Amino acid sequence: MSEPVFALFAGGGTGGHTYPAVAVAEELVRRGRPPESIHFVGGRRGIEGRVVPEAGFEIELLAGRGLQRRLALANLAAIAGAVSAFIRAVAIVRRFRPRIVVGFGGYASLPCVAAARMMRVPTLVHEQDSAAGLANRIGVRLGARAAVSLPGTSLRNATLTGNPVRSVIAAIEREAATDPALLAVYGGAQGARTINRAAIGCYDYWRNRRDVSVRHVCGPRNLDECRASLDTQRRDGDALVYELVAYEPHMEVLLARASLAVCRAGAGTVAELTVAGVPAVLVPLPGSPSDHQGRNARTLERAGAAVVVLDSECEPARLDHVVSVLLGEPERLEQMGKAARGLGRPDAAARVADLVEEYARA
Repeated sequence: MSEPVFALFAGGGTGGHTYPAVAVAEELVRRGRPPESIHFVGGRRGIEGRVVPEAGFEIELLAGRGLQRRLALANLAAIAGAVSAFIRAVAIVRRFRPRIVVGFGGYASLPCVAAARMMRVPTLVHEQDSAAGLANRIGVRLGARAAVSLPGTSLRNATLTGNPVRSVIAAIEREAATDPALLAVYGGAQGARTINRAAIGCYDYWRNRRDVSVRHVCGPRNLDECRASLDTQRRDGDALVYELVAYEPHMEVLLARASLAVCRAGAGTVAELTVAGVPAVLVPLPGSPSDHQGRNARTLERAGAAVVVLDSECEPARLDHVVSVLLGEPERLEQMGKAARGLGRPDAAARVADLVEEYARA
């Protein structure tokens, strides 16, 4: 290899684990580290196999899958896969001999962190959620240093850095309040059926409103169902502007313009809301591991940055009431936005990169 590997970044599976890792890698490149000196390890089932190469970095992919959080025969295969992944991770760490291994959570993170600890390579883990994931909890017990995104995350001796977001999100400058107010509705890359149905169900309540417009990102797999439901409600003469799209390629534009967001409470979503300073109605995904979405949402609610609506209560009438009350109180929305920005850390990628460079020298 022409360029020694400075850092090995491990993890992925979802955007919540992958995009922060890419953001930190890009910050290190901005500081002068060659892209080929930063190598990734991910899982074959995650999005990192596409996202990381698109960002200009090389990646190794481990076979296997994570454990299910219940008794299941599939866990026997998962355990066998975990053993195989650890053996492969040992070989990868030995081959690249990085100065530091950084785990970002997800299936591929723990084998690489464990292999690094075994070979006395400095290690750091970054936790995106308010509730630390299993891979990072074990990594810290093995001796890894920790960085966290939100206050109160229970990892020993952790440094609060914030959650790295894409540079276009970190650079958002919020636009002045618009008339009509723009309501942004979205549920992650694949959409959220509960949110989709509640938002479209509000159309009948809002059809004559001119003080609000809706930009609804429903997710590719839900587009046909949502479009059919919306079309059955539309009538000639409706005043409401309601845009339904499968995917939003420019979230930075939507977040800059939105008066209020209705969305899930995943780590990436929460990080973007807080960095941009967008007030939100958060509908946590029920059954998320360690209830991390619920904890993320309550952290924002306690800070005055969001209102939490449980998934089981997210019906059209409830959503109509919550949204209408908030849009009717512009001063409260302004304070919520300030509270959100108070939690946001647009320099999170730089803070994590600082730790990477510091611990690599240790």
